[in-house]
Amino acid sequence: MSRGALMLDLEATELTRDELHLMAQAEVGGVIFFARNYEDPQQLMHLVHALRRRRPDLLLAVDQEGGRVQRLRQGLQPLPEMAAFGDLYERSPEQALQAAHHVAWLLASEVLALGVDISFAPVLDLNPGVSAVIGRRAVHADPHIATAVLKAFIAGMREAGMAATGKHFPGHGSVAADSHLDLPVDARSYAQIEQYDLQPFRELAAELQGMMPAHVLYPQVDQRPAGFSKIWLQDILRHRLGFQGAIFSDDLSMQGAVQYGTPAERADLAIDAGCDMILVCNDRPAAEQVLSHLQRRGDRRSAASSQRLQKLHGHFRMNWPAQQKHPLYEQACLWLRRLAA
Repeated sequence: MSRGALMLDLEATELTRDELHLMAQAEVGGVIFFARNYEDPQQLMHLVHALRRRRPDLLLAVDQEGGRVQRLRQGLQPLPEMAAFGDLYERSPEQALQAAHHVAWLLASEVLALGVDISFAPVLDLNPGVSAVIGRRAVHADPHIATAVLKAFIAGMREAGMAATGKHFPGHGSVAADSHLDLPVDARSYAQIEQYDLQPFRELAAELQGMMPAHVLYPQVDQRPAGFSKIWLQDILRHRLGFQGAIFSDDLSMQGAVQYGTPAERADLAIDAGCDMILVCNDRPAAEQVLSHLQRRGDRRSAASSQRLQKLHGHFRMNWPAQQKHPLYEQACLWLRRLAA
C-alpha cells in the first residue's frame, strides 16, 4: 500500500532514466498522464506496464472529462462536454440521465482497460456564465439539474469499476479569473456560496471517493485558497459535508497557488490543510524540490490517508479488446452519436 503523498507527471511516452529514479522514491504515490504521454492505446498500456512493474502501488490518473479536456484521444471514443447532458436534460430529463450513466461507464471503462485507475472527473462546478475556464465543462447553471445528471454520471463510473473525483470544491464557476493563470477571488459570503455553488458538492459528497479543491480565494471564509484552507477542507468538507474520501490538491504549479511560497511551502500548506495527495505538474524542478522536502520532513498524514487513497485504485474488470465487446459499449456509443447530433 502506497503512503506516497506526491503525484507527478512524465515528460513523454516512455520513462526516462531520471523518472525511473523518481518512481523508486516512497514519497511518490501517483502519476498523472497528459496528452504528451499518449500516442495510442497500445503505447499507453506499455507505459502503464513499465510503471506497474516497478511500483504496483502507484495511483495512476488522467484528466479525461470529455469535451476540450480529454487527454487520451487516438483510438478512444470522443467524449462530449458535460454541458451536453444539461442541454439534453432541458428537453428530456430521463434521456439525459440515461446518457450520462452510459457515457460515464464508457469513459471509465476505456480508461480502466488501459490500466489507469482514475479520471479526475466529474466537474461539479456550476456554469452561471461567469467562468470561461469552466464554462461548458460544467453540466448546467441550475444546481438541481447539475446534481441529478452528476449523480447518474457517478453511478456509471462506479458500474465500470472507477471511483469518482469531484472538482473544484467548493466551486470555480462563479469567478472569471482562470486559476491556471491567476488567483481568482470570490468575494461572496459563505451563505451565498452554500446556497448555490456548494449544492452539488453537498448533495454528492457521499457518492464521491475523491475531491479536488479549487485554487480560488474566498476571503469571506478564509484568507487562504480552498486547497490550502483547513476551514474549507476540514471544517466544511470533512465535518459539515461529511466527506470521507481522499482529497487531492489541484496542481501546485498553477498560478493560483504559486504566490503562497516555494514549492515546498505550498506542499506543506496543502498537506497540513488536509490534502491526502498533492499534484506538482509541468515543473520538474519544483517536483524534485517537493520530493526532497517530503523526504526530510517525513509523512505527517494519518494512516487513514493511505486507506482513503487505496480505495481509489481501479477495479480492472476488462482488458482492452473485451471492453469494446461489452454489451454496454454499443449502447454508450449510440448515446454519443445522439448527443453529437
